[in-house]
Order: sequence, then structure tokens, then C-alpha cells
Amino acid sequence: MFARILDFELKPEKKEEFVKILKNQVLPILKKQTGFLEILPFLPEKMRDNKIWTISLWHEKVDAERYDRETYMKVYDILAPLLATPVHVNFYNLETAVCEHFVEALTA
Repeated sequence: MFARILDFELKPEKKEEFVKILKNQVLPILKKQTGFLEILPFLPEKMRDNKIWTISLWHEKVDAERYDRETYMKVYDILAPLLATPVHVNFYNLETAVCEHFVEALTA
């Protein structure tokens, strides 16, 4: 399994709009991508700094790279009006031997 981890800051007072757009516009795009498994948005309990992390999980690295190359800019353009900072994208392997129950639930 493979992960794309994004970190960025939202403009003040944009948390609710971000969640709505993520659910209604971005998630449908992601679900159409080959190899996409899930997106996990992490928002701080108190939105003082507006720092957000999102993790998208993919079957294989090639799936995440294809999305990054072919579709990510469309998603970025949807979210860009809400962003206060550039988006930092990092790629990681997910060590599934450590989180077997999570992987089983995700792929069920």
C-alpha cells in the first residue's frame, strides 16, 4: 500500500467549506482513480493555525504517481481558493505488516 501525504494551511474560517468541497467534489474524483483506497483528512481540534494534513491511500505507488501526474492539478485548482500556503506533497510506503487490522478493514 502507498500513501500521498499533503500538508498545507487553509485561509481563516475555511474549514467547513474545505470539508464540504473535499466530500462533494474531491472525493468523487478520487473514487474514479485506479488504485485509490481512501482519503484521511486531519484537521486540528482548534483551528488556530489552520494546518491540515491529508493522507490518500493507494494500492500501489504507480497508482498514486498516475493520479499525481494526470489528475492532481484538477483537484488542486478546486481547493486553491481555500489555501493560505503552498501544498507540500510527500510519498510514502505504508508498512502493512504493522497495521493488519486497518488494511483488512480498508480492503474489505
